[in-house]
Amino acid sequence: MAFDYDKYIRPGKLPHIWCPGCGHGIVMKGLIRAIDSLQLDTKNTAIVSGIGCASRLPGYMDCCTLHTAHGRAAAFATGVKLAKPEMNVILVGGDGDGTAIGGNHFIHACRRNIDMTYIILNNKIYGMTGGQFSPATPTGAKASTTPYGNPDPPFDIAKLAIGAGATFVARGTAYHATQIDKLIAEAIQHKGFSVVEILDDCPTTYGRRNKFKSVIEMMNHLKETAVPVKAAEKMTAEQLQGKVLTGVLYKEEKPEYTTEYAKVIERAQAK
Repeated sequence: MAFDYDKYIRPGKLPHIWCPGCGHGIVMKGLIRAIDSLQLDTKNTAIVSGIGCASRLPGYMDCCTLHTAHGRAAAFATGVKLAKPEMNVILVGGDGDGTAIGGNHFIHACRRNIDMTYIILNNKIYGMTGGQFSPATPTGAKASTTPYGNPDPPFDIAKLAIGAGATFVARGTAYHATQIDKLIAEAIQHKGFSVVEILDDCPTTYGRRNKFKSVIEMMNHLKETAVPVKAAEKMTAEQLQGKVLTGVLYKEEKPEYTTEYAKVIERAQAK
């Protein structure tokens, strides 16, 4: 029996705005399957985003959703979680929204270890706003603002999250669609700030400028560069050159922010 995605889609919102071949729809379906597998109450689940192609995702989903200001998803989501600690809070956004204009909010959400899950759809470009390079655009890649090649080194978003204090960090790709829901489900179940980076494709603003001939070629690139963590343990440094690790990259248990904040309130009220 086919999976029923329709019950999680807000009536009247389809068709979506994403370009043909964009991987965002694959990620949305993975998120829906994760929510379904955990039997989350959609009325007690907030999905929060900023601005951009990826940030349009919550608008299609029949949950409690917030489409907020550019780069401010983590700030709004923090407010939701502090006001309603019992809610499941999920953030969705792109690499530009999350790690450029939203980079400050991102690293401090990681540092606080607040119990939320941030899904970053990394397609290495600003898509909606005109194809500008982002902090995740590879060195040498072309964008509307780097027509002769990007001179900047890119962020490793997963390492950035770990360094800033996130206690669960995972990475998947839009090609490996059946892995996405499992990673997201595990992230949601983790008590603390979780980051799931999904390497994605943007055929319109990234692919065309960087000589990818088709969506299939972009997807095959994701397939060929991804290496599961377990497989990487058996590979040499030379074999891992140019590859990216996928799966659960980091996990630890630490005090969670809303729990610790509640203790502060209790101490204040006891005075």
